Amino acid sequence: MNTLLPADVQRQLLALGATLTPDLIQGSWALLAPYHDELGYRAPKITRDVSYGPHERNRLDVHASDDLPPDAPVVLFAHGGGFTGGDKHTPGAPQYDHVGAWAVRHGWVGVTITYRLAPGHEWPAGAQDVAAAVQWTRETIASHGGDPGRIVVAGHSAGAVHVASYLAGQGGGTTKGIKGGALLSGIYDLAAADRGDLEQAYFGDRPASEVSTLPALVDSQVPLLFSVAELDAWYFQRQAAGLVSAWFARHGTMPNLAWAQGHNHISEIASLGVDEDALGTQLARFVAHVTEPVKGA
Repeated sequence: MNTLLPADVQRQLLALGATLTPDLIQGSWALLAPYHDELGYRAPKITRDVSYGPHERNRLDVHASDDLPPDAPVVLFAHGGGFTGGDKHTPGAPQYDHVGAWAVRHGWVGVTITYRLAPGHEWPAGAQDVAAAVQWTRETIASHGGDPGRIVVAGHSAGAVHVASYLAGQGGGTTKGIKGGALLSGIYDLAAADRGDLEQAYFGDRPASEVSTLPALVDSQVPLLFSVAELDAWYFQRQAAGLVSAWFARHGTMPNLAWAQGHNHISEIASLGVDEDALGTQLARFVAHVTEPVKGA
């Protein structure tokens, strides 16, 4: 479904600018929510608030359907929220049930997770929670129709930071069964990032060499997709530019980088399902490619 948003909605998104403010966050969801309502943003089957760890925020939802093929690939998604907020599910609103529904429409099982927050839980708590959710998925997802050997981990904003941290080995666990990682508008080089209040709350004063994931990502054995939105704030743009530079220096090629045209930091992830040309088509192609069964295996 390659929906193109009406021109007036595109103009209103542009008018919100790029600075990540409450008005931009609320306004972006308000503009796109009617399209999610029309499409339907819930999977046919949702198993809510499954515990994957000891903390009250170690909860996940499983999105599935009786019509999925057996042993379907799995997309595990970590939400954003500036390290200090956010949740996998907002009652009466698309976020982030729409990610699970998007996965199911493509023939995959969706898993959306909530994790511990700063300042009460600092680095590497997010990576540890992603690792724990992955472990739960490996052990349990078969009972929901998913293949524990074909998992793609994805995250947006702070969620992308936590997924990157997990893939870099900062949260423990293993990447067994992980076929790909999708890092959507994340921060990877803390040496290049000015630590504002939100970053300070999570990373504290830990040295960049300890918390940055960029060196590990450019050498990752797990296939990766990155993204940045056209209207992302300058620091996300700088992270994308630094990624391209480091990747080219290491490999002599460009990284797999999606550019969400016409979207800001919030509408980039909100676009899944209702403006597929922005990000969804590229993300779906990546998931399908990395989870394709190996012939003869």
